Amino acid sequence: MTTITDEQLDLYAARVNGKVVVITGAASGIGKETATRFAKYGAKIVIGDLDIQGATKVLDGIVKAGGQGAVLSCDVSSWEDQVALFELAEKRFGSVDVVIANAGIAELGDFTNPDIKDGKPVKPNWKTMDVNLTGSLYTAYVGLHYLRKGKKEGDLKSVVLIGSMASWQAPTNMPMYAASKHGVLGFMRAVYPSCRREGIRISIIHPWFADTKIISDGLKAGLVGLPMVPLHRVAGAILYSATDPDLGTSGCPWLLPDGGPVFRLEKDQLKEGVYRLIDKRIKL
Repeated sequence: MTTITDEQLDLYAARVNGKVVVITGAASGIGKETATRFAKYGAKIVIGDLDIQGATKVLDGIVKAGGQGAVLSCDVSSWEDQVALFELAEKRFGSVDVVIANAGIAELGDFTNPDIKDGKPVKPNWKTMDVNLTGSLYTAYVGLHYLRKGKKEGDLKSVVLIGSMASWQAPTNMPMYAASKHGVLGFMRAVYPSCRREGIRISIIHPWFADTKIISDGLKAGLVGLPMVPLHRVAGAILYSATDPDLGTSGCPWLLPDGGPVFRLEKDQLKEGVYRLIDKRIKL
């Protein structure tokens, strides 16, 4: 495990100067902080968010500071909206260089206490899975296509996914949220090898709770006395993980387990049973 200090988070930020960043869910919270941070270093920011008013306000701030960007209404669980977002980025700025699948929501409904109608369980509200898991995979899937277009050796091309500490320590009262965030981590682990072969960075950020709209009043009450993760540090972790020129750190999880520094974990290695044989075969 490697500790990344606040002073290191902007170490490679100059690499995003002139690059095109597509980010979902950047009308507020972590996304807003991240979009603003990338724009500070000269990136062109393309925001996809259902809160078009909030996203436009974020973009206005970026433009007033001398930056560039675009905004499009985007439901991340809609395939057509996602494709339209990336088409906008390419048509407006000519390429896509960094993809940040940031949009996410909290647990909706009570999975462990289903509604019953006529003696049978009613289908649960599946929106948490649709947004957090399907939406993130859509962003990555479409994003990888646009990252590949015109890619040259040494180009900065990067995907950043947003997990959670719930990807590791599942809260028992948020099973769908935990499942969605475990799923995003599993996806990153599965696609990392193919991204590596293509010279595309991929990473996942796992913050503890930050003070954003995703936290309900009830959840806030349960978190009283516990440290929150500073938004600037989460945005810094996203920036660092996207821009680190060392491909050896691609595929790593980046953890923010409390109000302290960022930790980069090494890639998981399971080398028991058949996995020992598979590892040996890969190295032949």
